Amino acid sequence: MEQTLASAQYFLFLTFTIISLTRPSPTFQAMALTSTRLVIKVVHRDSIHSPYYSKNDNVTNRVERAMKSSILRFTYFQRKVRRSLPDPDFQADILPSVDGSMLFMNISIGQPPVPQFTVMDTGSSLLWIQCLPCKRCSKQFGPIFDPEKSSTYAYLSCNSQFCHYAPRGRCNLLNQCEYNQIYVHGDPSVGILAREQLIFKTSDEGSAAIPDVIFGCSQENGNFKDRQISGVIGLGFKKLSLAAQLGSNFSYCIGSVFDPNYSHNKLILGNGAVLQGDSTPLEVIDGQYYVTLEGISVGEKRLTIDSSIFKRKMWKKSGVIIDSGSATTWLVQQGFEALRNEVQSLLDMWLTRFWYNAWALCYMGTISQDLVGFPAVTFHFARGADLVLDTESLFVQIQPYAFCMAVLPSYAGGDNITTLSLIGLLAQQNYNIAYDIYGKALSFQRIDCELLDD
Repeated sequence: MEQTLASAQYFLFLTFTIISLTRPSPTFQAMALTSTRLVIKVVHRDSIHSPYYSKNDNVTNRVERAMKSSILRFTYFQRKVRRSLPDPDFQADILPSVDGSMLFMNISIGQPPVPQFTVMDTGSSLLWIQCLPCKRCSKQFGPIFDPEKSSTYAYLSCNSQFCHYAPRGRCNLLNQCEYNQIYVHGDPSVGILAREQLIFKTSDEGSAAIPDVIFGCSQENGNFKDRQISGVIGLGFKKLSLAAQLGSNFSYCIGSVFDPNYSHNKLILGNGAVLQGDSTPLEVIDGQYYVTLEGISVGEKRLTIDSSIFKRKMWKKSGVIIDSGSATTWLVQQGFEALRNEVQSLLDMWLTRFWYNAWALCYMGTISQDLVGFPAVTFHFARGADLVLDTESLFVQIQPYAFCMAVLPSYAGGDNITTLSLIGLLAQQNYNIAYDIYGKALSFQRIDCELLDD
């Protein structure tokens, strides 16, 4: 018993050049980055720097793919919040897929390092990488990680405290801690929890290593739709997420969602992450990040909306999530209709409506030419924080000749019971979105993402 405790303490207090101790929670010790920022390049699925980029894709293909994945993602969140109490048998995450994921990261794992192209997701909390031997492996770009060839790999035994936090964790016959990550609309990712070194590719084309990161070594990877996923970097804040393990703040800056040539999207890890700009309270519930939306303005006009519709009420499964995996923003009915009606009143006079689906507000024309001078839309959050949406963040060009408002009603997700809202990635364009985990605050800093390289 004493040897076990000594080993656990040694693991928890290991240090590295960029690692130091952080404030511990009552039940979970964490490693933390020092004030040195770790700036990691983030690659959009449709970027020319992505292995999934296709020259045959046009803006219509990209937008339709993003819209479909946004609907599936929001439907998942609706289903999840309908559970009134935490349910150990309902630990489903969103099914990872190339077409259903927006942001990716280049990392390497092990020693010698094996490169991986992984999904980055604030809506998921488990970090897992595809491993050999594999019963059902996805086709991935580059080699599958083989733990037997890594000198820094170590599996977690069943008596590890971290095994308690594994999704549907159990002990196998080899005294290894098995996990079973369920996915909505798909088979699970199954494997064992282990410790390994992760190496991140930084924005200056360098690299930085973090040792002893706990991850899921996935040996059965589910019936994924496109079978091209090599792993998921979960940035939600459950115990096994990367953010929770590092015990640090983080931020991301996405300069353009649909421009394939944009190359300055980035994730910043560490307590040196920029926490400037407007700040609003942040609440973490079941790994998801909630904020308090209080109102919406179009230009100088504050819309008539009862702010209580956005508040999180346990019994009504409500509130406002901020998310990196959905392109579109979703608003409860009253909030959506107030915004839609105001936009209609401004555009109906001089643009022709275009039918895209039953919920979307669309017009014939182009954003760059027909919306010159359109007033900015502002989302007002608690403590005076504002998120200002220009036309490129409020609208999306779905066809060369038609565009739609990139805000949808929550009932379009197929659930008329929940009153959940979600701030999507388009609304966050050209902002550094900073998560101060222990300060319980979210910051919005409007900035050219390229400036964060320094």
